[in-house]
Amino acid sequence: MKFPLSLLFIFSLLFIPALEAAVYKGQKAYIKKCRKCHGGGQKVAASKRMRQWKKLLNKKNKGIKLANLHLDNKKAKKSWKYFNSKKYRKRARHLRDFMVEYARDSGNVPACN
Repeated sequence: MKFPLSLLFIFSLLFIPALEAAVYKGQKAYIKKCRKCHGGGQKVAASKRMRQWKKLLNKKNKGIKLANLHLDNKKAKKSWKYFNSKKYRKRARHLRDFMVEYARDSGNVPACN
């Protein structure tokens, strides 16, 4: 009985960093692609609640709602190429994890330098 329980514990320790990596990747994507226009991640992530970020960056539609907000805004013309790219759709889930992690109602504060 001890063996399966210890094996489960070891596997859970191995997969915890993989779960956190998505938030880190989202922060990295934010800094690389969004920071120029939106500034530090704290202000933007905290502008919405967790539920709102989940809707904007829905897993099923790969963040198309957030992309459309930018594509419909002429002030965001510099970002149109990015939001129409495969790169954005690939990173959207990580960006979602980052925004949800540091949303207004999460209680967490990012350190985007």
